[in-house]
Amino acid sequence: MTISRQSQTDLSAQHADRLVAYVAQLNLPIVAFSGGVDSAVVAAAAFRSHGEQALAVTAISPSLANTQRQRAREVAIQIGILHQEVVTDEVSLPQYRRNDGQRCFFCKQTLYSALTQVAQKLAIDMADLLSGTNHDDLGDYRPGIQAGTQAGVRTPLADLGLSKADVRRLARHWNLPVWDVPASPCLSSRIAYGVEVTVERLQRVEAAEDFLAQRGFSPMRVRLHADDLARIEVTRAAIAELLAPPLWDELVRHFLQLGFRYVTIDMQAFRSGSLNPLVTLQSRK
Repeated sequence: MTISRQSQTDLSAQHADRLVAYVAQLNLPIVAFSGGVDSAVVAAAAFRSHGEQALAVTAISPSLANTQRQRAREVAIQIGILHQEVVTDEVSLPQYRRNDGQRCFFCKQTLYSALTQVAQKLAIDMADLLSGTNHDDLGDYRPGIQAGTQAGVRTPLADLGLSKADVRRLARHWNLPVWDVPASPCLSSRIAYGVEVTVERLQRVEAAEDFLAQRGFSPMRVRLHADDLARIEVTRAAIAELLAPPLWDELVRHFLQLGFRYVTIDMQAFRSGSLNPLVTLQSRK
């Protein structure tokens, strides 16, 4: 059954009303704000319901790409919400660096602790921490959600049953510039489980993805595996372009200069969460 554009518009308007009403009944909202579509929609709802009292907070660490940091700043300005950056130190934690499948838990634990400290420094007596977790996230491997639950973080999108597609339509309804931007998790998500997360590796992945982005590849990922192997994911349609000379030769040279020892392309093409099966494999050892 095909849903008409008008029906989709009406549905998005209903979702918008429900989301704003949900956030309106909360205490002063402090949004964990990456600048991606999910957190942008939550931040927009927070601003619509609480005005200038609402706050969006972006965690700054080596795992955040510079392009993401800039996008967060720009999106916050467009929304109109007060935006603050805080430096987090999750990469200094041994339990984070060992990257055993619980990395996201310790990352989010650090993030929500930082947001709580922001509220305390601003002398905010009653505040609610909000994340951009949507309903689809609940069916994926997301240890960070557990950290949010322990910290009492509210998840308006998931609570209202809004899927990723719903969120993108809602972002478009509100004219948010990130409505169609591909998801871009933190740089640490590119490092295979069991390979230690280091600042140097994060910088290497960021430089490798910048190389591809500057040549028009999107969506894409550069995954870093053991023995400094780079596994490149692009869309199936873009694989031939990636392999064509002289680009492939240039890419290999550049990646080797960055410090990778091997450069491969994933013939299964781009897909979010492609490292998650490694968690299951490790648990069977």
